[in-house]
Amino acid sequence: MARFVFEIGTEEMPARFFPGLADELQRLVAGELIAAKIDYGRIFASGTPRRVAVQVLDVGETQRSEEEIVTGPPAKVAFDAEGNLSKAGQGFARGQGVDPSALFTLTTDKGEYVACRKTTGGGKTLDILPEICRKAALALSFPKKMRWGSRELGFGRPIRWLLALLDAEVVPFALEDIASGRLTFGHRVMGPGPFEIADAAAYESVIFETCRVVLDAEERKRIIRSEGDRLAAEAGGRIVWNEALLDEVAGLVEWPRPILAGFGDRYLELPREVLLTSMQSHQKSFGVETPDGKLLNRFLTVLNLEPTSVDVVRKGWERVLKARLEDARFFWEADTGANFDTWLASLDSVTFLAPLGSMGDKARRIEALCGRLAERVQPELLLDLSQAGRLCKADLVSEMVYEFDTLQGIMGGIYARRKGHGETVAQAIYEHYLPAGPDSPVPASLAGGLLSMADKLDTLCGCFGLNMIPTGGADQYALRRQALGVIRIAVEHGLRLDLPALIDAGFAGYAGVQWKLPLPEARAKLLDFFGQRLKAWFTGKGFETLVVEAALGAGFSDVWALSRRVEALAGFSRGAGFNEAVLTFKRAANIIRKQGAEAGQVLTGRYDPALFEGEAERGLAAAIEAAAPRFAAMWTADDFPGLFGLLGELRPAVDAFFDSTMVMCDDPALRLNRLDLLQALTSMLGRLADFGALQV
Repeated sequence: MARFVFEIGTEEMPARFFPGLADELQRLVAGELIAAKIDYGRIFASGTPRRVAVQVLDVGETQRSEEEIVTGPPAKVAFDAEGNLSKAGQGFARGQGVDPSALFTLTTDKGEYVACRKTTGGGKTLDILPEICRKAALALSFPKKMRWGSRELGFGRPIRWLLALLDAEVVPFALEDIASGRLTFGHRVMGPGPFEIADAAAYESVIFETCRVVLDAEERKRIIRSEGDRLAAEAGGRIVWNEALLDEVAGLVEWPRPILAGFGDRYLELPREVLLTSMQSHQKSFGVETPDGKLLNRFLTVLNLEPTSVDVVRKGWERVLKARLEDARFFWEADTGANFDTWLASLDSVTFLAPLGSMGDKARRIEALCGRLAERVQPELLLDLSQAGRLCKADLVSEMVYEFDTLQGIMGGIYARRKGHGETVAQAIYEHYLPAGPDSPVPASLAGGLLSMADKLDTLCGCFGLNMIPTGGADQYALRRQALGVIRIAVEHGLRLDLPALIDAGFAGYAGVQWKLPLPEARAKLLDFFGQRLKAWFTGKGFETLVVEAALGAGFSDVWALSRRVEALAGFSRGAGFNEAVLTFKRAANIIRKQGAEAGQVLTGRYDPALFEGEAERGLAAAIEAAAPRFAAMWTADDFPGLFGLLGELRPAVDAFFDSTMVMCDDPALRLNRLDLLQALTSMLGRLADFGALQV
């Protein structure tokens, strides 16, 4: 069995290109090997800023040989009346590369067809790998591709070399004029190369020992974390690890060398968030804190080489960070000398969206919407939440946020606390941009959650009124993320809010805006948009699509209750008797849909027991009447598992009704009475799920 290595060498790629690139190459090569019927053992990929490589162990030297039966035209077409091959039969044999005598008749469910046996595979792996390499390289995806020189080839960054070896043999292929070979290049300073790889088995040792490159990103992260923890412990602290930054730094270096540096004590008067942002966002460095969480005047940075003088390099990093901290200190002093009234006045000069007014207008709308939310959820928060809504955008015109835009909201909360606006107000402002993504936490405080909802709803309503609705991959104002934020806050804080009423309240805050959509249409589209986001969120959490659609079909005005219904329906779907229950209640729902609304028949759910003709009708009515008060009590208590359990008790009566009763009988009075009996059933069960959406 052979070993295969394929490396694409490039100019330095941005760290943001890295997530998934090695995995994608591994997936592409594995898929091509499987399609080519080439057996292999283990496959793994890795990469650095200048290369992405895949290695495959125990590769078969030839394709698997397989015999398959290929069917051709019907026998009556392939043979003439005398039993000789017709032109169609001869053409089939020619096309398959077999002698006409090898054809035979195959009997299938659709009749008799001419067929032949063919042996496929058996080719040499070395002859097949060139096309696999070429296709995999060209299929790699990047946020943005570039072209260089006179080449038409597009890639994340210019390709400088291609290495492809099957054991000691070069796998020959080319991407335009860039030909594969056995040469690789190492660290630009410590092992530039080129270096010849004699055999695929020697690849890793040459890359590490001669090229001075740590190939695996996880190994680079382990080195950074291990050495960083050691250096911080020697200084009496611990690293403030940021996983996203660690991933980014590991994507910037080929030979990680962490060092600890410092800055002046006077900068510790700056807020923790400002210090960490200066280190992380601008210097790609990590802060150091004491065991009790107080920042030290130290930071960890990661070099990409072994310096001849660590002290000289350290001083250079310290000098650069000092300049950033001096700026931050100046902004901090300027902002602490300002006041919110000045900032609020300045917001009227900052455009939110041209047709929707200024950020000052937005802040006033958020203030009003916060008041409505507080009245619905926790009236004692009314004053604090309204104040937080009025102040939440003020830091956008502060010096600090103008320079460090990632601190918007955070600095507002810090300034509000410092200027005496109260802890509830300060924390709400601090948190109100959360959640910033699907994996970002929601605001920890209820006030922060409500303020965040108000902010996001205001944006959603304004954009939908202007018909700025996301289509395909385009979502200029991150409306999908904002809708998901509203959903997550409602669910995780257990808020029992009516979504259509929230949307109405959001639109009510706008006055004098020339909408591009009629408001009823904009409201309907926004509500449908929330339904799409709910479906995507629940299916993303692992719930089956049909289960989610069935729960959504029963309504999603109360997002928190919907989340509990989805969980309960998912549990019910895994229990015994689910398929039978679905068929029963789906039958009832389909009859009501077809014979009620679609047929123009008004059904009230009120039936006359005097018109019952059999025990099955009386039994179903008795079962519904017995279940109704229990259903109401469980519904009030949000006992959704219990409600779905009630279906098991109702099903025998429903099955008996369908077994012995003709719903669509000739007598109009009897038919309407039976439809209303089923309407009483489906009106109750339809609050749980749309059983018509389920398939078994």
